[in-house]
This record gives sequence, structure tokens and C-alpha cells, in this order.
Amino acid sequence: MNSTYDLLVVGGGINGTGIARDAAGRGLSVLLVEQRDLASATSSSSTKLIHGGLRYLEHYEFRLVREALQEREVLLAAAPHIIWPLTFVLPHHKGLRPQWMLRAGLFLYDHLAKRKRLPGSKALNLPGSPEGNPLKPQFTRAFSYSDCWVDDARLVVLNAQDAQARGAEIRTRTRCANLVRKDDHWDAELIQADGSSRTVKARAVVNAAGPWVTKMVENAGLGDKAAGLRLVKGSHIIVPRIHDHDHCYIFQNDDGRIAFAIPYQGKYSLIGTTDVPYDGDPAKVRISDQEVDYLLDLVNGYLAKPLTRDDVVWDYSGVRPLYDDKNANASAVTRDYVFDLDTGTTGNAPAILSIYGGKITTYRRLAEHAMQKLSPVLGNSAPDWTAKATLPGGDMADGDFERFIGELRSRFDWVPTILLERLARCYGTASLTILDNAKSVAELGQEVAPNLYEAELQYLVTHEWACDADDVLWRRTKLGLGMAQDQIDAVHQWFFNQARLGQAAQ
Repeated sequence: MNSTYDLLVVGGGINGTGIARDAAGRGLSVLLVEQRDLASATSSSSTKLIHGGLRYLEHYEFRLVREALQEREVLLAAAPHIIWPLTFVLPHHKGLRPQWMLRAGLFLYDHLAKRKRLPGSKALNLPGSPEGNPLKPQFTRAFSYSDCWVDDARLVVLNAQDAQARGAEIRTRTRCANLVRKDDHWDAELIQADGSSRTVKARAVVNAAGPWVTKMVENAGLGDKAAGLRLVKGSHIIVPRIHDHDHCYIFQNDDGRIAFAIPYQGKYSLIGTTDVPYDGDPAKVRISDQEVDYLLDLVNGYLAKPLTRDDVVWDYSGVRPLYDDKNANASAVTRDYVFDLDTGTTGNAPAILSIYGGKITTYRRLAEHAMQKLSPVLGNSAPDWTAKATLPGGDMADGDFERFIGELRSRFDWVPTILLERLARCYGTASLTILDNAKSVAELGQEVAPNLYEAELQYLVTHEWACDADDVLWRRTKLGLGMAQDQIDAVHQWFFNQARLGQAAQ
């Protein structure tokens, strides 16, 4: 275990793991610390989209939209098992944005960046079509366009895995309690999972703590220099599937906002998001009754069969750590990322780079830009490299997921289809690590919960930093959504038994 690093990254969300991966790939020694689980806050609470952000065009954020549109193609190639194309249906609402405005926005969306894999937009006639089926009859016209779906928490884990494979040290359940700037390095006090303290040295620090970014600035003794932070809560609800086809809906609202209704985990639809100013503890964020009503009222303005509170089977909320651009409207606050680089007052003083804002779609470019800022400070001249690199599990021939899963079916014909397809979607080629040593379902070990075997749980503990049932059920796999309480309890019990076995071995 090292005690001196080129770079300490604080925060195990998408920005922190993306930067750790990029830095490790440039040959730097990297330590990433996360106070809870990877993707345990904002990065697992997104709308699960890799998208340009059609709505951001109205706020003239053309650079952000263009960069995000470019990244769709890059990320599709990097992780085709957890990212795939999704068609969006935008019904025309006669009382809101006129058709010419929608056409103009979609024209820009189609042409701000080159497209190789995704089709362009087109007009739709809704009556008698699958897209029109769940909607009220007054909606007769719509437009379709393409973006992508992503399993957000898995994207974070894959970046952490790749960072580790390239030499980075990843420490979850480890809190950075204090930073002290010395002449040529930072002393960082880390509080580990068992409560013990460890002090490390780092030539530079990346503060990717998300909603806690200003707290880390204060821990570094720079509280008077902190940039403005705007916390905005985004909440989502999960309901039984509202339509039979595999497209997503984007619904306009009369307050200028939009909401998505996205096919989710087979049997459900994900609806969101809200934009609400937030000033509480980011670790305790919860959806409010007003937000549930807001989302239901919005989608019920379009659906022929309205939803009620009884249809909500699950919900989640996250806090977006946005740069405070002083906009009075929370929905209009910039989603672009902002860097605050502090290099001290002397020539050799260690730097700290604090990150505000950002979208999951542009995390890779954010990481690249962060390293471009830090490389001169660290004396590292390694070139940018992530644009053409796959993520763990994404190294399948030509990025062709369908061909890969066909090969899996042929090779592992004893694996139930529902299990095989889920493993392929979660782990891509890394699913071979779970399956290769077995020749029957029985050799996968105990079925701890439906469709969840010991072989997979052991893989998650060994390779993905899973420490408890919540890590597995709500972030690594999302299986908790379809489980009864006794089945969830069985997974908790498995982890409890593993901990006891580990203690006994000591």
C-alpha cells in the first residue's frame, strides 16, 4: 500500500472515476477514495440517458450540447453492453412549443455533431401507430429522434475497474477528512471503513466530491475561495410499463420543463425528472409528495390511461451539484461543468482542482479536460487516450452486442435465457468470468435470490467493490426492484454470513 501518489481523487462518482481512469492511463500513480459506495449519490440517481440535451438548446448551451452529442458515439463504442440506442417520441402539444420550433431544434440536434450509428429525427403520425397507442387521441403529431440509454451506476464501476487495471488504487468506504497543503504536496487524512486513520501524500488533488465539493474545499483550508454551488434535486418515479413498444417519450409541460417516460428493467417505466432547489443533507435526499404529484400530473396530461399514486412502485432522488450561475430558475441553471484550479501562492505549491456541475454524458471529456489542466502541474506529457478505448466488458467484436450474446447462448446453452441476457447486459465480456468455471446451473452455487447466484455475488465482491446487499440490488444490478422483502433479506443474510466467515478466517 503506497503512501505517496501523484494524484488523489476524492469522490467515487462518474467524474471521479473517469478522472482516475484517465490519469492512471497516463502513467500517474492515483488513489481514489469514496466515503460510501461507488455511485452511491448523484451518479446512480440520473435519468439513465446518454443524450445531447435537446432542452438545453433553448438556453443557448450549444457547446455543451455539441460535446454531448459527440460523446454519444464514443460511449456507444466503449461500452455497448450497458449503453444502447433509444428512440425518443416527442408529441406535439398544441398549447406549448409550436411545430416549427420543434423542427428547428431537432434540425440543430441532428447537425451539431456527426452521427454514424444513430438515425436522425423525423415526423410521426400518431393515430393507429404503436407510438400513439398510450396517448390521448388529441395528440396526432409527433417527432422522433435518437439518443442513448445507460446503466449509470455500472458506468461508474467500469471506469473504476479500468482505473484499477491501469494501476490506480480504489478505496471505497474511505473518507477524506482533512487536507493540509505543504510546500510540494498535500497531506490527506483518510478515515477508513474500520474507523482507523491513514495519512497519504499527493502531488495534486482532484475534488470530485459532487454535492460535497465545497465541504472538501473547506477541508483544504480554502473555504474563502470556494466557487458558488447550486444544489438541485432531481426525483424519479417507477411505475408499471405504460406502453408495449421500446421507445421513450419526452413530454412537454406548461412550465417549460420536460419529463421522460423510459422503458425500465423490462416490466416498468421510469418517469422523471424534477428540478427543485435543495439545501439539506445530500445523503438524505428524498422525493416529496409534491414532486410525485408533479410527475403524475405531467404525464397524465398525455396518457389515455392515467396513473395514480398507487401505480408508483419505487422512487429515487439525487442532488445535482451545479455551478451557481445566479439563474433564478433551477431548471435553467447551466448543466455545463466548471473547473476551479487552485495552484497556491508559490511555484511548487501542490494544486487542487475542484469540479462543479457536469453531465454523465460528458464525463469522459470532463476527465480529459481535467487532465489537460493538471498535466502541466504534474509534469506529465502523456497524450489523451480515452476516446478510442473500450471499458471493461465492452471489448466485443465490432461493438456488436447482439452477435456477442448469440455466441454466449451457443456456448452456455445450459444457462436460463433470462439469466444469460442479464449477465451479458451487466458485464459484457466479463460475464465469462462468472460463467467460465461452471458447466451447470448448480455449479453457479446457491440461488440466493431469484436470478441471483453465488457465483455472481462472489464476482461483485471480488471485482466490483460490493460490500453489502444495497450495493448489489440497487446499483450493480437493479434486481431489488422486482424482489419481495424476504428475497432482499436473503441477500443481506448472504453478506452477513460472508462477513462472519471472513472474521472466522482471521
